Amino acid sequence: MTDSIRISLGARSYDVLIGEGLIARAGELMAPYAKTRRVFIVTDQNVARLHRPALVASLEAAGLANWTVTLPAGESNKSFIGLEMLTRHLLQAGAERGDLVIAFGGGVIGDLAGLAAGLVKRGLDFVQMPTTLLAQVDSSVGGKTAIDTPEGKNLIGLFHQPRLVIADAAVLRTLPLREMRAGYAEIVKIGLINDAPFFQWCEANAADVLACDPPALAYAIRHAITAKAAIVAADEREQGVRALLNLGHTFAHALEAHAGYDGALLHGEAVAAGLALAFAYAAELQLCPRQDAERVNAHLESAGFVTDLRKLPGAPFVAERLAALMKQHKKAVAAAPTLILAHGIGRAFVQTQVDEIRLLAFLEERTQ
Repeated sequence: MTDSIRISLGARSYDVLIGEGLIARAGELMAPYAKTRRVFIVTDQNVARLHRPALVASLEAAGLANWTVTLPAGESNKSFIGLEMLTRHLLQAGAERGDLVIAFGGGVIGDLAGLAAGLVKRGLDFVQMPTTLLAQVDSSVGGKTAIDTPEGKNLIGLFHQPRLVIADAAVLRTLPLREMRAGYAEIVKIGLINDAPFFQWCEANAADVLACDPPALAYAIRHAITAKAAIVAADEREQGVRALLNLGHTFAHALEAHAGYDGALLHGEAVAAGLALAFAYAAELQLCPRQDAERVNAHLESAGFVTDLRKLPGAPFVAERLAALMKQHKKAVAAAPTLILAHGIGRAFVQTQVDEIRLLAFLEERTQ
């Protein structure tokens, strides 16, 4: 059974297909978008080893000539060096405007391949084939593509919507538990933003999702994508409500930049810590009931996340540096950080007038 969720963006609209066994059907599904019948697979070494043969067989069965660019795995490749390597590979292979790029991997590959596709010859079409839970429920949907720099995460990028997203849930069974957990952070985030009943569902079903129980996993993926689809359709370029999807991310991106993108701290782990920090800080400002912040923290820890910054991978963190990195976040206004906080579970809001002295004191309490 295949679910289809429409991302309604006028001429840039596309479908997100969710189901099992979709890699075997990928050729027929993306053939309508391959104008030249030529496709370029962009993947990493881990995904290539596990899933590339099945994808290539599907493409060849559909009559699509294909070339593969295999990159090293890891967040460190989402950089200017990685972008140069990929764009030059595509150019040297003779990529033309009518060709199709396939981003076949996790969030790093999706971001990097999507950005390269948007830049090469001023724009190639591309298809997202996310192979991690995090990429399936979040980064493959919405058209955000970017690379990281020492100044911060995702600061160099553009909006480039895919023509199609193909999310094969079967590939998630090959993921380590740590990667599944990282993706779960983006799922539970949806409940914390504007869907308290879904957060309650997560409290009851997190273990089943992390264990890849088919009904629970399918429901969680479908619900998260449907929720994000509605927000993206209402605010494609993050001028308003879409900013709420960054709940916890201003903290998280600072943690990742501080850690140096060396793989010690996964994006989803940073997001979970960021969610806990966002609720804790809102509670400290008396904007959120303290019991809600404690409930969020308890659930994240019960799911296996580390929310104590002193024990988080990448520690020790320095409060002053975290505060400076938060000011570099792409949502910052007039060099001051913008935070997504919450009045309670399911009631996120944008906080633009941030007291930097109080924020620094808050970070110091949690890093010392």
